[in-house]
Amino acid sequence: MTRIIYVNGRYLPYSEAAIHPEDRGNQFADAVYEVCEVREGRLTDETRHMTRLERSLGELGIPLPMSRAAWGRVLRETIRRNRVRHGLVYLQVSRGVARRDFYFPSPDTLPTVICLARRLSASKSEALAAKGIAVVSTPDVRWARCDIKTVMLLPATMAKQRAKESGANDAWFVDDEGFVTEGGSANAWIIDREGRLITRALDQSILPGITRSVLLDLLKREGITLIERPFTIPEAQAAREAFITSATSLVMPVISIDGKPVGNGAPGLIA
Repeated sequence: MTRIIYVNGRYLPYSEAAIHPEDRGNQFADAVYEVCEVREGRLTDETRHMTRLERSLGELGIPLPMSRAAWGRVLRETIRRNRVRHGLVYLQVSRGVARRDFYFPSPDTLPTVICLARRLSASKSEALAAKGIAVVSTPDVRWARCDIKTVMLLPATMAKQRAKESGANDAWFVDDEGFVTEGGSANAWIIDREGRLITRALDQSILPGITRSVLLDLLKREGITLIERPFTIPEAQAAREAFITSATSLVMPVISIDGKPVGNGAPGLIA
């Protein structure tokens, strides 16, 4: 089946889809994005994702290209045309095309919008969750506004590659004070020996994860104690459990950190 990608109002085969060489997302990483889970052909947490997208655009001063209703039509049509039942849909918005210059272009410059959908194997994800993943720590060298979901992902790419080369599945960033900020593409959590969930509070050093927010609502409903504060790698290694959350991995148990097992080295009961 030919995969279809949405680019600026047109649904095109991948072989024909393209953006201008001077698109600011391409040259300056002047763009934001969202990744939504698709389950049984339906979008997961669409409203929360669109709220975060609008915030990211607002923080960068990129005009909103379309209404929420229009976003919904683009997302669903892209999913439909690619026949995705389980997987993800990716949406990216850049400031648009302009002569290469560090200064922002004219306010009437049209943003570039890209949307694609991709199938993922639910069984593979479930098998990985049943086994658990390993993570390695790495210094957090990203910019100071990680709360904005931009396409400036080179530090995350390098961290994930380092993890892969060391036999791990992901990386956890550690700030200058020795505290974990978040994973390469996920929020980080631990469960201490008293059974309390601990995760870093929202600030400019981490992304306000959508799955994170859903889990917070679930914890309140279930009456599970949550502590929002930073934690260190040694504290995480000594924890009862650890896990990450994201739109594509949902809740993924972490069973080792820098080669040291967490708990008994197997996915924990709470995760």
